[in-house]
Amino acid sequence: MKEVFTTTEVANLCGVSFRTVIRWIERGELGAYKLPGRGDHRIPRADLAKFMDQHQIPFPDDWQALPRRILIAEDEPNMARAIERVLRKSDYETVVANDGFLAGSLLHTFKPGLLTLDIRMPGIDGLGVLRFLQNQTFPFSTKILVVSGETDDRLQEALALGAHGALAKPFSNEKLLSEVKRLLG
Repeated sequence: MKEVFTTTEVANLCGVSFRTVIRWIERGELGAYKLPGRGDHRIPRADLAKFMDQHQIPFPDDWQALPRRILIAEDEPNMARAIERVLRKSDYETVVANDGFLAGSLLHTFKPGLLTLDIRMPGIDGLGVLRFLQNQTFPFSTKILVVSGETDDRLQEALALGAHGALAKPFSNEKLLSEVKRLLG
């Protein structure tokens, strides 16, 4: 997936002329940098995604999250396999991340429609992941379902940090699928 764009490529994505893109850059509305020598502009994907989101410009189809993809952030191998088995039986494509750092990295490449997130994980915990995601702009939308054995207060904290739903462990397979379907629509 392309990470840096020319002004012409941005113009085509946004449906404007390349001169309009240059004006956006000059006014500081769109983040970019100049190449040495000729001075051509290059626009990083993150800056373009933020600009398109702020101006409600639709993202290209290949930038969209895929609703049948679910990223499972769970450090306990047995729980991760159990969640994965239930979701795959319902025809969801899954990937497991065993810590918060890996989950954050996989968001960019896997582009899931849903992230199931355990709160208690080594390294960056689930609440740390939620705090990180508050300050990020992705060119796609991912729902977050916290799946944890933590206290109700911690689950409420996760919801306050931006999680779209919370499921307390232990839970039934039916309850997991019900929450996934509710969040994915």
